Amino acid sequence: MNPKPSSSNSSGQWPPIRPSRRSKLRNGTFVIPTTGERSRRQFTLRHAPTGLENANNNSDLSRNDDDDESSSGMFSRKTLAKPFRYATHGLLEACLNLYKFLGTPKGRGVLKCTLAYVLASLMTFIEPASDFLGKRDGKHVVATITVYFHPARSAGSMIEATLIAIVAVAYAAVVSLSSMATSVFVGSVLDKPTLAHILVLVFFVAGGFGFIGWVKQRMNNPLVNVGGTLASLAIISVVTRENATFASVWDNTKMVQVFKMLVIGITITASVNLLLWRTFARDTLRKAMGTSSTSLGEMLSYVTHSFLSGKEEELLSEQFSSSVSVYHTSYTTMTNVLREAKYEHYFLGHERVYSLDKAVYKSIETLAQSIGGLKSAANTQFALLRESAATAVDPDGQRTGDVSPTSIGPPTLFSPSLLSRSFSSSLKSGLGRHPALSAIDEATDEGSSQEGSPRPFVRRSNSESNATQTTQPAVFRTSSDIFSLFIELLGPSMKSLAFTLSEILREPAFGAAPHYVVNLNDNFRPSLMDALGLYNEARGKALNELYKNIELGRPNYSDDLKADFEEVAAACGHFSFSLQTFGEEMSKYLDVLDDLKHAAEDGKAGRSWEWLRFWRKNRAHSLFNTATTLPYEHRDQDQESLVRPIRRSQLPKGIPSTMTSHRDTYSWQLAGDEANKHVSRFAQGLLRWARRWARDDFRFGLKVGIGAMLWAMLAFIPSTRPTYSHWRGEWGLLSFMVVCSMTVGASNTTGISRFIGTVFGTALFLVNWTVSDGNPVVLAILGGFVAFYNFVVIVARGNAPLGRTALLAYNVTALYAYSISQRVDDDDDDEGGMNPYIGEIALHRSLAVTAGIIYGLFVCRVVWPISARKKFKEGLSVLYLQMGLIWKRGPLAILLRSDCTRSYLKSGEQVALQRYASRLETLRRAAASEFELRGPFPFDTVGRILAATNRILDAFYAMSLVTQRRGHLSDGERELLLFTAKERAVLCDRICHVFQVLASSIMLEYPMTESIPSVTHTRDRLLGKIFWFRKEHAAAGAALAAVEGSIIADEATSAMGMGSSRPPPPPAPRRRSSEASVVDKLGDWARIGAVTVEERDYALLYAYALVTGQVAEELKMVEKEIENLYGVFPDDVNLLE
Repeated sequence: MNPKPSSSNSSGQWPPIRPSRRSKLRNGTFVIPTTGERSRRQFTLRHAPTGLENANNNSDLSRNDDDDESSSGMFSRKTLAKPFRYATHGLLEACLNLYKFLGTPKGRGVLKCTLAYVLASLMTFIEPASDFLGKRDGKHVVATITVYFHPARSAGSMIEATLIAIVAVAYAAVVSLSSMATSVFVGSVLDKPTLAHILVLVFFVAGGFGFIGWVKQRMNNPLVNVGGTLASLAIISVVTRENATFASVWDNTKMVQVFKMLVIGITITASVNLLLWRTFARDTLRKAMGTSSTSLGEMLSYVTHSFLSGKEEELLSEQFSSSVSVYHTSYTTMTNVLREAKYEHYFLGHERVYSLDKAVYKSIETLAQSIGGLKSAANTQFALLRESAATAVDPDGQRTGDVSPTSIGPPTLFSPSLLSRSFSSSLKSGLGRHPALSAIDEATDEGSSQEGSPRPFVRRSNSESNATQTTQPAVFRTSSDIFSLFIELLGPSMKSLAFTLSEILREPAFGAAPHYVVNLNDNFRPSLMDALGLYNEARGKALNELYKNIELGRPNYSDDLKADFEEVAAACGHFSFSLQTFGEEMSKYLDVLDDLKHAAEDGKAGRSWEWLRFWRKNRAHSLFNTATTLPYEHRDQDQESLVRPIRRSQLPKGIPSTMTSHRDTYSWQLAGDEANKHVSRFAQGLLRWARRWARDDFRFGLKVGIGAMLWAMLAFIPSTRPTYSHWRGEWGLLSFMVVCSMTVGASNTTGISRFIGTVFGTALFLVNWTVSDGNPVVLAILGGFVAFYNFVVIVARGNAPLGRTALLAYNVTALYAYSISQRVDDDDDDEGGMNPYIGEIALHRSLAVTAGIIYGLFVCRVVWPISARKKFKEGLSVLYLQMGLIWKRGPLAILLRSDCTRSYLKSGEQVALQRYASRLETLRRAAASEFELRGPFPFDTVGRILAATNRILDAFYAMSLVTQRRGHLSDGERELLLFTAKERAVLCDRICHVFQVLASSIMLEYPMTESIPSVTHTRDRLLGKIFWFRKEHAAAGAALAAVEGSIIADEATSAMGMGSSRPPPPPAPRRRSSEASVVDKLGDWARIGAVTVEERDYALLYAYALVTGQVAEELKMVEKEIENLYGVFPDDVNLLE
């Protein structure tokens, strides 16, 4: 008998914690992927954590402490030697860490950048090289180029950067030559210098710099930004710095010098990059792919083991978070270097290999989405288990759940395949926590089971099991009971398949460095197919057994409990199907790897450069084409609904053009014939033209161009030109071009870093010049140390604005000061000439750079500001509108409109949604740097909203997996979908409505109301309709059988009475005719009884209900966060002011 709870538990949690009596999950047949062999030995999905022990260090420290304590006196030798020993140890440790850092890829990149900078600075310090550049000053630009155009990049990135640099140099040459020619022609030939200055400012300064700004925003590529900086540097030096354009005199001396410096700087960088510790994006991509595959294997193990054990804590553990973090880091690396690898492959003539590399990248992306679907399916289990905790036995022995009296009785044993124990023991204590399933704990290691340990259950013999299975059904009391049965039936097979899949992912698909050749085991694919075959067979049997047990025990359950059990059964089927889908996606992944292996082997023999044939219409092999068809993508004419995601470097646009165009034209459309056609055509054309120029990229280009023109105007006004030259306004203009960013938040972030970098670089110049006293050798050495530290900031720490600006400030002071100390032809007497005034130089450069930074921040903030907050708000609203419209299509309605099962998501739509959400994260981080009088940006709250949005996207993908099953709908599934069509349509409309309400509240920043429509109630009505169908189907089937039996009996009686010798009619036609006659007698109500509906047919609808419930819960969380942001309207508020 059950003991009464002790007093010690009266004030604690209920049910009380019971002694551990867990059984181990029985062994299933699994496939060893590396050999293809089947095995039944004990294994585990979990891996023991690894770490480094520091016991020796601790013992050394304790020993040192003992020695210190034993010292006798303040001034003893040991006491005085202690600081020296610590200092020596610290210095040695710092040197060791530096040595280790220099051996890493980032450390070698820093050394390459430092070497390139020192070589470029020699163009100023070595007299022959300096003479080659001419007698003008500004030779420090060569070193400045190596700062922005640094060699710490892959070969593919260097190829792309070189192409961009060539275009930038050519563009700068065109603008410089055109501006000087215009100035000479208009100013000298036509003798209109003022008009010449105006034309130069409007067309070549405003237009030239505005075009650079437009390209930077349009491409949103760091290398394009560097190219824009190089072009700006060349144009500023020729157009505003020199007197030729101002005086309308043709003098190409400075122009030739600038382009010499550009070519030399680019050549030095490219040479160092390709000759010293050369790195390839192809190798980095392969390494990141291997890391991503391994992390996906770890994530799969954690998700599967969490489902098997029923413990949500595993998905919240540090180990799982670490695996997710590793994957995101590797995925970001793959995304960044994929384009660089493309340039390398195309340069070598390996277009086919690149397309397969991209296919592997896409496959890994799809596997990650499948794991998101698995996690979403596991979350449904955890939610249902939390609900099942309410059905535990209270201290009075009464059931707190809604269980019918007939279901309460002595514990009944499961059928033989299940544990013979009471189901109530599966519940653990814990307020707000779901119970752990005791039937599914696995051994932590092989052979770890102790023979002497007590067994909580006794297995039956086969004969006894078969007898019991047919006579005694399982009695379920809680949701965890069904999970226990399902795990007992399918758990070993799920664990075996997850083991095979995870081991394939953990096995390195690529060889060791440096080439990372494809190292695919030939046994992987047959092992996977074998494991999938075993799993599919076990899955079908387990689901049949599960639904059979539920059906046999159905008379003992109340309606509410039946609904809970059916939901749980659907959750089990949902997760098992998601795992099966992951295995199928893994098959595609292995196929692509195999194709890549053969393509890499064939690529050694033959190469092709099809991309050079740019005149061909086929753009599949174009160097700049990003829409490459992947090997496993079979597009046909019916696939016109392909959705292209935004570019990886593109920011969300906000309000889409389709909405703005409709908003601009609906008034004219409503006017109809009443409006003047000519006026309507002219107004709409003018509005379209205005909208085109009101786009963010055009406005940003105009803003940059107008800002640059206003600054450069000081160089063309005779009264302000001396001031512009004295205070070195050209460096302020360059700082303005560099600091101008797309959003205000990005400008603020870079502006502050550049201000600090300017002060730091100027201070380093003062120190180095004082120490060296203008000696070129010492300056070159000290400059190398300055470059090393700043490149650590740029390359290793990722703070490019700070490090670049510090080096820029150092270049325009230290190298410039040495340059003018030599004999140059420029008029630099205001700064000392051959005896430079160090303080004046530092002051002029630092103030010029700082003024340019402040001016850039002012222009970005005041002139057509593009706020990251606004962009984020609009982007999130548009994302919610899109998600609502997608769900409104009906995830299951599309199955009725097609002959076979299809997904409600269009091709590429899931990737587009997830990429859009990831770009919103970029805007969120930029918005955190924006200052507004209304207060700081709610960074954490918005982060929780984005996290919930990503979980909803995982649920979207999980639902698409359900609707993408192989084969066709059964008659029972089709009848269920038709019967619940109205309720599902209402539910889809309700979810779409909630998405739209949330989007409107975010967009308008208005408070919410308490009358937000509930998705849960609508979902409950759908479940009720399903329950009603089940009842009516059973009743109609019974009535149909009864009436049909009577009809057949009457026909038989009449036939006997007539004495007819004719043979009886065939059974099938007679049954169809009898069913038709029964329906005619009983009405349409009996029609549903004529359709065969099995238990598995309900799984599709229940999986839909589960995913819908998860979406509803996440929407509630988003609604709560929005209420915290904007508040809730009270009922008595007065809005009519």
